[in-house]
Amino acid sequence: MTKTNSFNPGDSLPAMQFPPISRATLALYCGGSGDHNPIHVDIDYAKSSGLDDVIAHGMLIKALIGRAITASVNQQLLQRFDTQFMAPTHIGDSITVTADVDGFEDVDGTALTVIKAEAVNQKGITIAKSRAWIKQN
Repeated sequence: MTKTNSFNPGDSLPAMQFPPISRATLALYCGGSGDHNPIHVDIDYAKSSGLDDVIAHGMLIKALIGRAITASVNQQLLQRFDTQFMAPTHIGDSITVTADVDGFEDVDGTALTVIKAEAVNQKGITIAKSRAWIKQN
């Protein structure tokens, strides 16, 4: 697919499905990001915090959303990327990201395309919602 930012409001970007979150994925992300919070890797710690098991890093989920968006949009044009986390992501969760063009904004004379995205698990639970502002070229 050609990366572009020539969109119309309501246009959909291709959905992207990711493989189930595994302990290996969390360990790799932990090492790569430097985020060694035990809630993401230590089962005993997670259970002592009231969880059944470890949960995925929120920034990992944000990265998946970003990956889905930048599959269609040149990442160099990304001006802003906000995410609201709605629910924890568990081991075994398969995440699907969908994204749509929400409209256009002018910020300080710069024309931007606004994309809204959502990460949902295999049970239909919304894990995170994002908005990305893409510079129009």
